[in-house]
Amino acid sequence: MSQWLMPAEWAEQERVWMAFPRDGYTVGDEPNSRMAAYESWARVVNSILEFEPVNVVVDPSAMVLARQLLDPRAEIVEAELDDSWMRDIGPTFVLGAGGELGAVDWTFNGWGANAWALWERDREIAKFVSDEVSSTHIPSTLVNEGGGIHVDGEGTVLVTETVQLDPFRNPYITKERVEWELARTIGAKKTIWLPRGLHRDYGTPGTRGHVDMVACFAKPGVVLLHWQENPEHPDHALSIELEKMLLSETDAAGRKLQVVRVPAPKTLKDEHGWVDFTYINHLVVNGGIIACGFGEEVADARAAKILGEAYGRKVVTIDAREIFIRGGGIHCITQQQPKSGK
Repeated sequence: MSQWLMPAEWAEQERVWMAFPRDGYTVGDEPNSRMAAYESWARVVNSILEFEPVNVVVDPSAMVLARQLLDPRAEIVEAELDDSWMRDIGPTFVLGAGGELGAVDWTFNGWGANAWALWERDREIAKFVSDEVSSTHIPSTLVNEGGGIHVDGEGTVLVTETVQLDPFRNPYITKERVEWELARTIGAKKTIWLPRGLHRDYGTPGTRGHVDMVACFAKPGVVLLHWQENPEHPDHALSIELEKMLLSETDAAGRKLQVVRVPAPKTLKDEHGWVDFTYINHLVVNGGIIACGFGEEVADARAAKILGEAYGRKVVTIDAREIFIRGGGIHCITQQQPKSGK
């Protein structure tokens, strides 16, 4: 039995970790577009600060801009970066039986060795953050990312077959070996395997199916599910498939799962094809939810109401379209550090 357990995201938090973007393929070359990216990341930092502290890893090349855009309350730490998806490059925090803080350092290879990705610096960030908070460093040979798992805090974890079983991540892995490693590192007792993630996530850039875009726990036994209502969108069929599957599942405690549909916004396409706009990719903070918005007043408000009722917390909605066009959402650029007992 593992000495470590990953707390639920609604457990009390010490702080949130983020990484500030640096010039590169994520922010792009066009000046206005670049600034929109920087401002979007900064807006997330500054909104979280209304609830709890935020530590931001900043590349030396972006330090001046970060100090201009970030609220002075944000604690800046300097380290070289390739990119700014802290959920995936940072550690997954866990707690020991005595409340001590641990940090799982997954092997990171650019979401499956994508030709467009860089990761020489980013693969060092989990250890860097772990050292910054004096946590127990827990290295793992499993190629995985924080966005590829979601837990209920009681030993149940959601994953997708196309991430952990990806031959470009883990070419010799089996479900049994993944489950053994998740038990060792995050205390998983029951792994629920979803077949895949959202359609857009298999393009460029993409993670090949991160679960944090499609489903998450809101409390033990309750799963929030991305619900694409429009049958024209390829994720419509996925929503139906996943709901049926989840309703047939039980969690680590033997409870039948309840599913809460979280409808997608009305927008179906952008200039790159089918969108993956989803409200599932939100961040839970102390007393609040930082939710993704997509410029649709009715849909954004409906999602905020569902999230607020699911967690019993205040919801702050931030326009996340500049983040999504770059391959992720608010959950993808953040990583919570739970309150530890030591």
